[in-house]
Amino acid sequence: MKYYSTRSSQQRGCSFSSALLAGLAPDGGLYVPQKIPHFSSEELAAWPCNLSLSDLAIKIFPAWIGEKTLEDELTTLAPQIFNFETPLSFLNHNTAILELFHGPTAAFKDIGARFLAAVLATTAAPEKRVLVATSGDTGGAVAAAFHHYPAIEVVILYPEAKVSPMQEMQLTTWGKNVQAFCVRGDFDDCQRMVKELLLEPAYAGDFLSANSINLGRLLPQTLYYAQASLSYQQQQGRTAGVIVPTGNLGNGVAALWAKAMGFPIGEVVLATNSNQAIAQYFASAGENWTPLPTITTLANAMDVGNPSNMERLLHLYREGGFKQLQTDVSTIVVNDQEILLTMKKSYEQWKQLFCPHTATALFAREVISQQRKHDDWIVVATAHPAKFKEIVEKVWHSSLLSLPLPSSLQSIIARPQAKKTIPATVSALKHYLSK
Repeated sequence: MKYYSTRSSQQRGCSFSSALLAGLAPDGGLYVPQKIPHFSSEELAAWPCNLSLSDLAIKIFPAWIGEKTLEDELTTLAPQIFNFETPLSFLNHNTAILELFHGPTAAFKDIGARFLAAVLATTAAPEKRVLVATSGDTGGAVAAAFHHYPAIEVVILYPEAKVSPMQEMQLTTWGKNVQAFCVRGDFDDCQRMVKELLLEPAYAGDFLSANSINLGRLLPQTLYYAQASLSYQQQQGRTAGVIVPTGNLGNGVAALWAKAMGFPIGEVVLATNSNQAIAQYFASAGENWTPLPTITTLANAMDVGNPSNMERLLHLYREGGFKQLQTDVSTIVVNDQEILLTMKKSYEQWKQLFCPHTATALFAREVISQQRKHDDWIVVATAHPAKFKEIVEKVWHSSLLSLPLPSSLQSIIARPQAKKTIPATVSALKHYLSK
């Protein structure tokens, strides 16, 4: 298997591990496989029921990796990496919630971050430093994953006053090999700074990205779509679509990669908050892709005006074009008022609390179910609601509603925070990195 940039297929292809270590391609594009591996329905039918994430990784990843040493390590690494559940719970006969918040930092980013950290520590690069921009959950997951590998230094950039208090604690309380920078700007500024630094010759060989622009972060996210789609089909006898709350579009691309691999996934619905760059592209019938300034919303981890993985989405449909993209994918925009109403309604109807990001997907499910009354859906729950206690309290106008913290988050509260606040420029970042 060879990997190429989304911006040019004419360059010489590289290996999986080389793509992972580089993060970005030399031309600034994102790495994609020369061809997405495919598993036939007959192959999938022969697989045992109730496969774990680690079982699926051992079955799926060799076709993506194509490197014997890393494939051999996978048998040992997978059970250590994917050692928590991603359960599918049913709200009713045709809607299931995919719970991705049972990892160490109570967010779906744990799956990709733990894989990337383990592979880097095993294969390549204690001399490498890891650079990550975060709109909320990515940085915490990366910090927690790499904290176990003290030889690898981690640098986190996050936007000032645009993450929740719990998210900020998860970014700034690790110390040792994890350094956090609070950037006076938004997530797109943080992401731009990462890309600019990675393309500078003096730093490109030193740093690699742990954002979903990195293949090693994105690929593991296909596992829970593979698992959930098989489980839904086995339990219900039908194929479900998935509704994905998305910002930087990595989670949406992971769902589409899983679909392209042959897993039983119907339509992929991208639920966004009021940042509408993706929705406007669809509204233009594929004629106009225009990044937009970032808007601050209650679903802060999705506050992205220029999603990097749009390059991978467009590359995936370079042959089928917008007509095929429109067949497989749709978008629904959800504003803050709709997020709050959905959070309240979900508790009243099902006695379940959901985070604001999951609420965008649940609102989208209501919209699309009215249009297509007999469809089956998997709604992706990306984070534990306790990470957004202030927003949950805003829904109920009080703090009386019990919101117990997962044990993994309880230990964070007592730790001291350490951060530096910097302007949104690469020169400011380099000033501190040189010390």
